[in-house]
Amino acid sequence: MKRRGSGILLHITSLPSSFGIGDLGQGAYKFTDFLREAKQSFWQVLPLNPTDAAQGNSPYSSVSAFAGNPLLISPGLLVEQGFLGKEDARKLPSFPKERVDYPAVIDFKKRLLDTAYQDFKKKKNRNDYERFCSINSDWLEDYALFVALKENFDGKAWNIWPGEIRDRQPEALRSAKNQFQDRAEKEKFIQYLFFKQWSSLKNYCNRKDIRIIGDIPIYVNYDSADTWSNQRIFKLNGEGKPAFVAGVPPDYFSKTGQLWGNPVYDWKVLKETRYNWWVQRMEHVLKLYDIVRIDHFRGLVAYWEVPVGEKTAINGKWVEVDAEDFFNALFKHFFDLPIIAEDLGMITADVREVLKNFGFPGMKVLLFAFGEDKPMHPYLPHTYEKNCVVYTGTHDNNTIKGWFEKEANARDKKRLFNYLGRKAVTEELHWELIRLAMTSVANIVIAPLQDLLGLGEEARMNRPSFAEGNWQWRFLPAQLTSSSAQRLSEITEIYGRA
Repeated sequence: MKRRGSGILLHITSLPSSFGIGDLGQGAYKFTDFLREAKQSFWQVLPLNPTDAAQGNSPYSSVSAFAGNPLLISPGLLVEQGFLGKEDARKLPSFPKERVDYPAVIDFKKRLLDTAYQDFKKKKNRNDYERFCSINSDWLEDYALFVALKENFDGKAWNIWPGEIRDRQPEALRSAKNQFQDRAEKEKFIQYLFFKQWSSLKNYCNRKDIRIIGDIPIYVNYDSADTWSNQRIFKLNGEGKPAFVAGVPPDYFSKTGQLWGNPVYDWKVLKETRYNWWVQRMEHVLKLYDIVRIDHFRGLVAYWEVPVGEKTAINGKWVEVDAEDFFNALFKHFFDLPIIAEDLGMITADVREVLKNFGFPGMKVLLFAFGEDKPMHPYLPHTYEKNCVVYTGTHDNNTIKGWFEKEANARDKKRLFNYLGRKAVTEELHWELIRLAMTSVANIVIAPLQDLLGLGEEARMNRPSFAEGNWQWRFLPAQLTSSSAQRLSEITEIYGRA
C-alpha cells in the first residue's frame, strides 16, 4: 500500500445480472475489465458473508465470519461449470433491474442451489469438493451443522436449543451430525460453489493487476456459528447469553450512544489462546482479499462495553485491549498485515499510537471536510499524510450529488467552493471532488461507483438510521461507458496513480 493508486468501491450485489442480484459471474468480470481500462489498481467490496433478511440483508450482520453469501453465486457460471442444466437457469422470475428484490432472489437462488446439490450427489468425482472441505474444516464443519440445526429448530437462537446441543456436549454433537448429515453436506456444497467462483474472480482481478480490498466487521453476531462454536472467547453467562454487548458511547451524533447488541470478546481468554480465533480469521480473509479493511478498528484498542438489559449505551464503560500484544501475535503468523483501519469518528491518542506503531493506514472521507458545524481539518486534503486511504464517501454516506442536493446547506457549499478556489460547476461536482482526492498525497484514493457516475440520493447504498430499503442499489450495464473509463484513466495518470 506504499505505491500511489486508486480504485472503486462497489459491492458485488450492485453488479448487473439477469438473476435479480449482482453475482460472481459475467458482470463481475466485465467490471474488472472496466477497472483495468480506467487504470485503476483497487476494487473494494463490502463483506461477502451470508446475509439475513431479519437483519435487513446487511452484509455487516451475518451468521458466520467465515462463510460466503450463497446469494452471490452465479447461476450462469453454475451452468458453465456443469452444476446446473441450461433449462434450470432460464426459469427466471421478473426481477427489477435497478434494485435487489431480496425475497424473490432468496427463493430463486434456493431453488437453483437445491437442484444443483441433488445433481451433485449423483456424481462420482468429488475430489475437488472433498479437498475444499478438508482445507476449510476448522470453520466449515461447525458452520454447516449450525445452519442445519437452526433450520431444524425453526430459526430459534442457539442459546434456546436443547441444553446438550447448546453447550456442545460431544455425544450430542456426534448425534446431530449423523441426524442432519445431508443438510449439513448441502451447506458445505454451497460454500464450495461460492469459494470456487470467488477464487476464480480474484485470480482474474490479480492477473489484471487489480487488488481486492475486502471488509470485515470487528464483531460477530450473537446468533452465529462463530459464537456458538467459540463460546469461551466471548463474555457470556452460564446459559450462554451475553453478559455485555458492544456499542459506542454518547457523542456528537447521539446523546444516548449506539447499542449494537453484538457480544463482546473476552480478551483475557483470547490472550491465553494467543488469539487463535483471530489468527484463523485473518488467515482466512487474507486468502480472500489482498487488503482488509477492519470496520470499527478502535475496538481492537479499547471498546465500549454495555451490560445486557440496558436500553441505551449511556451506562457502558471503556475496556482496554492489549493491542500491542494482539498485533505482535498476528505478525508472528503473517509476514505482512495489509490492513486498513476504519478510524472515523472520535479517535483517541491510544488508537493513533497503534496505527503509527504498526504502520496501518487510516481513513479520510472527503465529504466530512465540508459538512459539519466547523471545518473538519483532518479531512481536508492538504492535511493528509501519505499513509492513508481517502474516500469521496463510503457505503454509509450519501453520494456526492445526493449530499450536495439534499444535505449540504449554504455554509457547506460556500466552504466547498472556497476550498476549490472557484465556483464549482455543480453538474460536474462529482468529478471535481474525485480529482481533489486524486491530487492529495494519500497513497490510495477510493470512490464509490455512484460518485463516479454522478448519481444522486436514489443510488445511496445504506442509510444507517433506516431499517429497511438498504443494500438494494444496482447499476445498469449502459451506465458504465468507455468515456467514463477514459476520463478516469486520464486523471489517474495525471496524478501518478496509474
